[in-house]
Amino acid sequence: MKKAIVPIFGIVLIVGMVLQVKSFDVKAMGQFNQPKMAGSNSLATSAGVPAHIAAEGWMVTYPGAKVTVGTDMAGTITRLPVEEKWHVEKGQVIAEIRADDVRASIVQSEAALNQVDADIALYEIEINRAQRLYDEKVGTKQALDRAQRDRDAAIARRRTAQADIDRLKAQLAKSVIIAPISGEVTEKLVQQGETLKEQAPILTITDVNRVRIEAEVDEFDSAHVKVGAPVTVKAEGFTGKTWKGRVEEIPYTVVPRRIKPEDPGKPGDTRVLMVKIALLEKTPLKIGQRVEVEIGQK
Repeated sequence: MKKAIVPIFGIVLIVGMVLQVKSFDVKAMGQFNQPKMAGSNSLATSAGVPAHIAAEGWMVTYPGAKVTVGTDMAGTITRLPVEEKWHVEKGQVIAEIRADDVRASIVQSEAALNQVDADIALYEIEINRAQRLYDEKVGTKQALDRAQRDRDAAIARRRTAQADIDRLKAQLAKSVIIAPISGEVTEKLVQQGETLKEQAPILTITDVNRVRIEAEVDEFDSAHVKVGAPVTVKAEGFTGKTWKGRVEEIPYTVVPRRIKPEDPGKPGDTRVLMVKIALLEKTPLKIGQRVEVEIGQK
């Protein structure tokens, strides 16, 4: 009896082991067959689209909302009536460069212009007299031609003198530097009394109300980002706080990643889309500050 029980027990044990192995294979296959996005750590939905796309980015200004103002002429700053964090309006004078020599040259050129105008008036009188004498058969055609030639030469000198004045006035206008946009002075690069070279930067003006986010979205997720998609924004230092945004611009090209991934498991050489995200509410975030975004589906 005992000899019969041993083979039966062995058969039961083998069948149990086979059933256990098959059960493990089914579970493993279920895990491995669960869809994932290529190159992404997020699980895909049943339609192969991620519930959201995580990315990192930073706060930037809109194009034209940040301007570094410089000088078109070399010279010494005689007036710089603004400081950092001050608000300036478009067209407001923000700096002046010494231009005493230019003003003196303008006065000199205007005096020369007045002299030429006097010469032209005199030549007109001489032309009229020469014409009358010629008509009366007393004067000569040569005298009339000479008077007309002198008048025409004076007119040419006048054009040159006027061009010099216009050039000097344009140069003088460069000595007064005005704000090209309204905004805050976010960087003051020089001080009053400094002597600058031509094209030297003076200060930076930023419209701090015209800001958005540039997010580095992995190229693997580029097909799933849509304009208008909702975005949730988070930033370090604001625990539990989020802000709403939406995708407003998607570029046509991918570029090398600029932000080093915080996750060591992510490759650092991945190419990315610089997706532009509009903020739908006011935030305390600063320009250049790092943020994390989750882009949903539209």
